[in-house]
Amino acid sequence: MPAHKIKLAAAVVAAGIAVPAMAADGIPPQRVADMLHAVMNSDRTVYTRMVVNRLANKEGVIKASEHFEDDKALPLPAQMFRFGAEMVADQTEEFTYSLLSLWPVNKQNAPKTDAEKEGLEYVAENVGENWYGEEELGGQTYFTAVYADTGVAEACVSCHNEHKDSPRTDFELGDVMGGVVIRIPIDG
Repeated sequence: MPAHKIKLAAAVVAAGIAVPAMAADGIPPQRVADMLHAVMNSDRTVYTRMVVNRLANKEGVIKASEHFEDDKALPLPAQMFRFGAEMVADQTEEFTYSLLSLWPVNKQNAPKTDAEKEGLEYVAENVGENWYGEEELGGQTYFTAVYADTGVAEACVSCHNEHKDSPRTDFELGDVMGGVVIRIPIDG
């Protein structure tokens, strides 16, 4: 089995994704990325709707804050996502993921590569479609996938629209606010 397909199979196992029957030659990187995104998107949406939006916006029992430790508040959904991505990066080099935006509240979440920018522009302009490509970073070729990240709750759009550092303040529920970028090494 080629090395990149072994790595893809290991990424699926590391992410805890059950695959019914894996082909002898491995799983295509697009399928792996799609499966990883399905888990990430579900976890992010559940945290946003069932925890942050419910407790902070609807019931008002606790607030969510980017300074959650000092404020004794809930971490923002984007922070929870980043914490997960950092933890995965500490555990494996088989894939990475991040949440980026063309309109980032935190400038470190802006696109840094041509593929990131192209992918974010594509998912913002083509509702319901994902962007897939390859890029070389540091001598390594990666399969790169970008998935739209949409405002799934009032907590998302109000936070971005009201934040002092937000470059865009007209988001509505369902709008593309950014994208999830998943990278999988595909050679060597």
